[in-house]
Amino acid sequence: MTTIIYRFFLFWYACGLILVTFDILPPWLEWANSVFLITAGVVGGIYFCKMYGTYKGLLYSIIIVVVSIYVEHLGVEQDFLFGSYTYNDNFGLKIADTPITIGFAWLLVMGCSHEMARGITSAWKGPFKNISFLIIGSLVTVTMDLILDPVNYKIKEYWLWDEPGLYYDIPASNFVGWFVLSAVFHLIFLLWSPKPLEDTGMWPKRMSYVFLMIVFMFLVVALTGGLFFAITLVTILTVIWYVLYKWRDGDVQGST
Repeated sequence: MTTIIYRFFLFWYACGLILVTFDILPPWLEWANSVFLITAGVVGGIYFCKMYGTYKGLLYSIIIVVVSIYVEHLGVEQDFLFGSYTYNDNFGLKIADTPITIGFAWLLVMGCSHEMARGITSAWKGPFKNISFLIIGSLVTVTMDLILDPVNYKIKEYWLWDEPGLYYDIPASNFVGWFVLSAVFHLIFLLWSPKPLEDTGMWPKRMSYVFLMIVFMFLVVALTGGLFFAITLVTILTVIWYVLYKWRDGDVQGST
């Protein structure tokens, strides 16, 4: 069943890449964006379940979804953490002016950043490993946001900022907020300290591929909108993270 969901995600991703890139998504198909985000979030949840067991993975996923929706709600209502912004009506069903899909989007991002940080730090020892995991995971999250926010704000207008910033009119507090919330989620994981299962199958590699796929999709859309600085910056950072991930992965396999 989990493989079927992953394949459905790949199919929906391919369709979305074509429809969104060439801006041929008809108005009556706007619901497809919500389906994609929910499916992507479910993939992130499956990853955690496959890595740490169904109970622990599901509980951690629920924490991410619920807490992120609540924090985003505080952001909309009280300008908490991310700055002052509002969502438009094309981002799916809302609870207290906050789209439910935001929680699934955070679950996807946390799955990607968790796997990249886990892979990069997998062979490290001692407390330095945990500190590095937290910092790298949070930086990977911000890397994704450096392309997600400009595209969703400048091109798609899924949300609107009430105050300007230097990076595509996005306030710096937004990126600080992403780092902080991501760090909180990673810290929760470290304090909980679940151990990976012996048989995780293809899911670590799948999640690393999902990370590349999501970044690639938004890079392509950014290209259509002329966001060249964001494209250059995020491409460089993504290459760095993935090279480190594959390098450490090779080290671990070579030592076993």
